[in-house]
Amino acid sequence: MRKLEHGLTHTHEEDFINWDLATLSKAIRNKQLSPVNVTNQLLKKIKEEDGRFNSLITLTAEEAMEQAKKAEREIKDGELRGPLHGIPIAIKDNIYTEGITTTMGSAIFKEYTPDHDATVIKKLKEAGAIFLGKLNMHEVAYGTSGDRSFAGPVKNPHNTNKITGGSSSGSGAALAASFCFGALGTDTGGSIRIPASFTGIVGMKPTFGRVSNFGVFPLAWTLDHVGPMSKTVRDNAILMNVLAGYDENDPYSIDIPTEDYTALIGTDIKGAVIGIPSGDFFKGVDPEVEEHYLKAIKKLEEAGAEIKSVNLPDMEEILAAFRTILTSEAYTLHEKRLHDYSSEWDDEVRARLFTAQDTHATQYIAAQQIKKQAIRGFEKIFTEADIIVTPTVPILPVDIGQREITMNGSTIHSSQVLNRFTGPFNLTGLPSLSMPCGSSETGLPIGIQLIGKAFDEANIYRFASLLEQP
Repeated sequence: MRKLEHGLTHTHEEDFINWDLATLSKAIRNKQLSPVNVTNQLLKKIKEEDGRFNSLITLTAEEAMEQAKKAEREIKDGELRGPLHGIPIAIKDNIYTEGITTTMGSAIFKEYTPDHDATVIKKLKEAGAIFLGKLNMHEVAYGTSGDRSFAGPVKNPHNTNKITGGSSSGSGAALAASFCFGALGTDTGGSIRIPASFTGIVGMKPTFGRVSNFGVFPLAWTLDHVGPMSKTVRDNAILMNVLAGYDENDPYSIDIPTEDYTALIGTDIKGAVIGIPSGDFFKGVDPEVEEHYLKAIKKLEEAGAEIKSVNLPDMEEILAAFRTILTSEAYTLHEKRLHDYSSEWDDEVRARLFTAQDTHATQYIAAQQIKKQAIRGFEKIFTEADIIVTPTVPILPVDIGQREITMNGSTIHSSQVLNRFTGPFNLTGLPSLSMPCGSSETGLPIGIQLIGKAFDEANIYRFASLLEQP
C-alpha cells in the first residue's frame, strides 16, 4: 500500500485513492487535498467498481457530498476537528444511522430506517468524518463466511470467487478495494477479525465495554463488540481514539479512562514477552498460514522480544462455552422474529438460529461459569507475557458457498473452523487485533492475531506497528 510521508505533491486520483487515512488526513489538514474532490472520486470509484464486489448495500452519495462540503468549509476557516475531519468512511449496516436505511443484511429489515444515531456514529460525526454509505454484511451478523445477505454475497477483492469472511464482510471488501479510508465493523465471534484476515486489512476487537454498543443491532448481548477496520495499524488507532469511551446508554459500557491509542506506535519492544500457544494448538492449521505466522514471530524476536511458550486454558472448552452463549443469546433475541417472519429469513441463518431452541438454562449457566474461569486463566498468563499471538484464522479463504472443510482427516462445517481462534476472545472480552502477515502462493491474504490484557489496546498497537514495518 502506497504511503507518502513527505511532500504530498501527487494528488491525482490514482495516488490519493490508495493512500492510508493518516496520509490523507495530513494532506487535507495542509489544504493540499479537498474533501469534496476526494469524496467525489470515491463515489465515482464505488459506482464503477462495486458491482464486482457487492460491498455496499446503501450508497449515501448526496449526504456524503453535503458532509464533504461542510468539512471543507470548516477546514478552510481553521475549524479543525481532528484527524478524521473530512475523511470518507463507511459503516456496517447493523449500526444505526438516523434517517438512513439500516438493513442488518436481512430482508426483514430492508425498509428499516432508525430515528437515532448509534453512539459511535455520533462520535464520528463530531470528529467530522464523511459517511459514504452502509456496508453489506452476513444476515443479522450471524455468520463467519460473509456470503449470506438479502443483498447477495460480498466477494473478496483478492479473488472474487472467495469469501471475505463475516459478518463484517462489506467492511473488509470496501477497504481492500480502496472505496473508503476506514470502516466500522462488529465482532461477536470474529466478525471484524476474520474479514480483516481474509481481505488483508487491520481490524480491532476492543475490550468488551471499551466502545459503546448503544444503537447497534445486537446478536449476543454479552459477546458483541464494535470496532475499527482500516488499511494500517496507525489508521486503526486513530479511529479508536474517536470511538472509545464510556456511554451511560450502554449497560455493558465500562467507565474507565481512555488514552491516546497511537502513543506507543513505533516504540521498541526490547525485553517484551510474546506468548505463543503450546501443545497441539496448531493442529489442522493450513501450512501456509503457519509458515507466515512463524515468520512474524521471528520478526518480533529479532526486534528484541522474548518468545515464550504459554499454556492456554482449555481452548476447546472455552470455544464450546462461547458457542453455547452465542447460540442461546441469538435465539433468544430472534425467537419471535423467527416465527413472525419465517419465510423472509435466509435458510442457513434461520436453521442456525434454531440450533439453540432446545438448549437448557443449565448449559447456558455452565458456559457462563467457564467464561469466568477463562478470564482468570488469561489474567494469569498476562502476568508472564505482554501479548499472545496466534493466527487469526486456521485456513485460507474458501469459495463462496463452500461449507465443507477437511481438517485433520475429517470433513467439518466451515463455521466450526473460521472462528476457532477468534471466538474465545469474545467470551473473555479481551482486546484482539488482526493484521496482515503475508499472502498465500495464490495471492490470498493471511492474518495474524495479537491479543492483549483487558484495556491494553495501545500496547497491542505497539507490537502491531512493528510487524507492519517492511
